[in-house]
Amino acid sequence: MAQGSLAGRVALVTGASRGIGAGIAEELARCGSAVIVNFRRDAEAAFEVVGRIESAGGRAAAIQASVAVPADVDRLAREAPAIFGPIDILIANAGIASRGLSVAETDPEELERVVATHALSVHRLAHLLLAQMRAQRRGDIVVISSSELDHMRANGAPYNMAKAALEALALTLAKEEVRNGIHVNIVAPGLVSTDMGSRLVKAKLGVEDIAQLNERQPLGRVCTAHDVATVVRFLCTEDAGYVTGQRIVVDGGAEPWPTG
Repeated sequence: MAQGSLAGRVALVTGASRGIGAGIAEELARCGSAVIVNFRRDAEAAFEVVGRIESAGGRAAAIQASVAVPADVDRLAREAPAIFGPIDILIANAGIASRGLSVAETDPEELERVVATHALSVHRLAHLLLAQMRAQRRGDIVVISSSELDHMRANGAPYNMAKAALEALALTLAKEEVRNGIHVNIVAPGLVSTDMGSRLVKAKLGVEDIAQLNERQPLGRVCTAHDVATVVRFLCTEDAGYVTGQRIVVDGGAEPWPTG
């Protein structure tokens, strides 16, 4: 396989109907991988991603499954390999935001839902896919975390705990699977210009258009889904053939942004 190519490989990207996940799915497909686009609710958006990939000459299919539901994860692990063959790239991107409440105010059910979505689902999905990944020439697992873990701000315990658990899983799995040819890495974006990013800055900063924050960024613009996707793609190629167990922050060198 040529350097930088993903030809012949099969990727499963969770939470891929929009935002960072959609960007990753399209980037992996551009480099030759067949892609399973997982989505929870927005079928129309998911099939639009599939359509863009196919229009560009790639191969893609969409599967509905909520990663917060164990039975859905089990079904996703069964159905995904049946479409294009064994999965050898797993991108754990699916996630939800927490409500921004203090520990004293947080409903325990919210904590369980956020941790299940971000971390427990990835443990279950990896458990189900590892045997087929080990049988391939190479396997890659990339988890999408957040630079928020570098700050651990108040009123974010469910999200912070979920991403911390996700990173702990990734770093442990990297050590366990390195001898099986499976690379496991973490990509931790900062603020990204997506629907979720736009909602976040509106709620936290009162900013109606996320582009208004461009001039505050060291590189002159807010991070895009494509910026994250190209890092993920690199980690899955032979260009990163000697890279595993690493955490790459994609925030353009930005300072923590205020929350009040």
